[in-house]
Amino acid sequence: MTVFPTVTDTRRMQMFADRPGPARVLIDTDAANEIDDQFAIAWAMLSPDRMDVEAIVAAPYGHLHMREELVAEIKARQENSGTELVEDKYETWVTHLIAEGIDPDTLELTGPAEGMELSYEEIITVLDKMGLGADGLVYRGSDRYMPAADTPVQSEGAERIIEAALADDERVLFVVAIGAVTNVASALLMAPEIAGRMVVTWTSGYPTWTDLSNRPSLNLVQDSHASRLLFSSGVPLVYLPGYHIGAQLRFSLPEMEAWIEGQGEIGDYLFHLYTNNPIRIQRGITPFPGQSWIIWDLINVAWLIDRSWVPTRATPTPRLDESLRWRARPDGPLILEAVGIDRDAIYHDLIVKLADRERILSVGTAAAGASGGGS
Repeated sequence: MTVFPTVTDTRRMQMFADRPGPARVLIDTDAANEIDDQFAIAWAMLSPDRMDVEAIVAAPYGHLHMREELVAEIKARQENSGTELVEDKYETWVTHLIAEGIDPDTLELTGPAEGMELSYEEIITVLDKMGLGADGLVYRGSDRYMPAADTPVQSEGAERIIEAALADDERVLFVVAIGAVTNVASALLMAPEIAGRMVVTWTSGYPTWTDLSNRPSLNLVQDSHASRLLFSSGVPLVYLPGYHIGAQLRFSLPEMEAWIEGQGEIGDYLFHLYTNNPIRIQRGITPFPGQSWIIWDLINVAWLIDRSWVPTRATPTPRLDESLRWRARPDGPLILEAVGIDRDAIYHDLIVKLADRERILSVGTAAAGASGGGS
């Protein structure tokens, strides 16, 4: 059994604290899974006064494991057998597929290796649209999920997390996890000492004060071994529930047309993603007047830019049980957990920075050149 270092609650609160200037940041992202990661990456790169992004690691993702359950649920619904659905987390998805006449056997569903590689390529695409290089900045992560609770998956991404955490820098490393945490958990198992050298911010699931199953959360359910390890390792953690904190980050098509489209190559690319969202196609969701979409992963970047936009509470780390429900652990080390979100302030900052992108990026490039750095 891996033994992790003890980080006192006093030290945790020091590590969580905001400080002037840019924080050291490593982003771990399943960028090709949806469209929210791309928005988060762009916003982070446009916030050099608050974030010094040292690396971006591609995380695995996949929906291939869902096909059998989807087929079973559709058959049960069509036969009107009165049987309960196999997994009610798919109820809305099944309803859309049936309404659109889509056979789940025809859906293009990926596995984790392909998902990671697609994410790696997508990260590079986003940086390219911003006129930024990817050399020395982007890394491939795990090509599979953890096979057991104590078995890491080796990857250059996990190695890069370890390297960044152990770097000789007085600033805290913030690992911004916006996908399955396979890379992060693997790094912790490979080098347990890093549990005392970094803060992980992760968005997924329900608030820890609920008794709901977290199975609807793709970030959490894909690699349950990694998800459990994140909460049992004692690594300082900022937990940002997707339901229903991050879920308030809805953005509409008229807003995209008014403020994102036309803002250079990156603005046009984000607009393209919004209007050609692969998840909408996969889920059989037809656009309709009044529709909006959740840009979930902005919550991680928002907390690092301005803590007041994502207020948190300190609470003992819970345990994640086999059914993926939270179980109280009153003696657990403290984590921070989001309890609210300022949606308007977040989108205002993103919109303003996209409009000012040329100046921001030119200043950043000049600063990197003066220091002899750059990607």
